[in-house]
Amino acid sequence: MTVVMREHPAWSPIDGAWLRAFGRADEWSAVLVTGDSWRSYGPAANDPQVVELIALPSTVPASLARNLAGLGAVARWRSPDLWEAIATAIIRQVIRADQARRLHERFRTAHGTPVPTPHGAAYLMPDAAAVVELPAEAFTSLGLAFKRRPLQAAAKAYLEQGAKWRELPSARLVEELQTVSRIGPWTAGAAVADFTHDWALYPHGDLAVRKWAAAASPDIDWPTKEEDFAARWRYIAADQLGPLTLFTLAWGAHHGDSP
Repeated sequence: MTVVMREHPAWSPIDGAWLRAFGRADEWSAVLVTGDSWRSYGPAANDPQVVELIALPSTVPASLARNLAGLGAVARWRSPDLWEAIATAIIRQVIRADQARRLHERFRTAHGTPVPTPHGAAYLMPDAAAVVELPAEAFTSLGLAFKRRPLQAAAKAYLEQGAKWRELPSARLVEELQTVSRIGPWTAGAAVADFTHDWALYPHGDLAVRKWAAAASPDIDWPTKEEDFAARWRYIAADQLGPLTLFTLAWGAHHGDSP
């Protein structure tokens, strides 16, 4: 069994399936996911990262370990474009997943590049140069007025430093992104996890991790405060922080809509 993750807001529903574009206008791909199978289109190769869960530490609650092991393997596509990962994390800041998906789709459809597929156009994230030049009204008309300043600050910084950022080790990149206005630890960690597929960097005190850990192991009295949960999560995960976090999010993606 392989569970396909499509929690990323760039996935758009289409005729009972999910379609997403990846990359840049000069090097793009598109993927259609139907159930737990997929098909790729376009000039750029694009296969998901498929992760299997090795033995979890004995500190992981038995109910959680049992449910996560039941997933088999997890397939997820990382964002190959660092700018898309950053912009996506900014759009996801402090809002629910369903709202982030709507805003992400509006932004891509209004200002991104369409790429052709047999199932209709899929839209790329507008590139950083285009985002810097957008007038305030372009954001307001899409319901993104409160995202304009952080997106344009990040776009400007990316144009200046993106080449350097792409060469940095993952943990260092998380630190570097936080030098940009309105990018804090959550946004930086979410962006870098999306870009590198290193889920040890994901903000593991995140609401989605807390929600699905509680749902997958309801017999456990999990801490309700973000910082307390994160501390306990790090303790039980030991050296499996990335896989434990990824599989918990995948369990949620498989069993219901993310918060």
